[in-house]
Amino acid sequence: MRILLDECIDRRFAKDIEGHEVLTVPQAGWAGIKNGELLSRAQLQFDTFVTMDRNLAFQQNIRQFTIAVIVLHAATNRLKDLRPLLPKLQLLLSTAPKGQVSSVGLD
Repeated sequence: MRILLDECIDRRFAKDIEGHEVLTVPQAGWAGIKNGELLSRAQLQFDTFVTMDRNLAFQQNIRQFTIAVIVLHAATNRLKDLRPLLPKLQLLLSTAPKGQVSSVGLD
């Protein structure tokens, strides 16, 4: 599975997601691109977009995109706060529905 990490997520987190091909937005050459355009581009090359932007679902009509969106709910975007979410994220990656927003948090 091909996964795109939003630029708001620590790039080192990509190495922690095992069994998938993971790129960050800057690695894809899309740094600074706004969410609508970013999702349009991402759906052509990736299966899942992972972000911490909780407002994304309210700002975009996610149903129009053929990519799954996963929102991480952590205190900060630091690795120490993101790593505890890895087990739930790994499970969700294979089942996250395209065109919908799924959430991963500690609760």
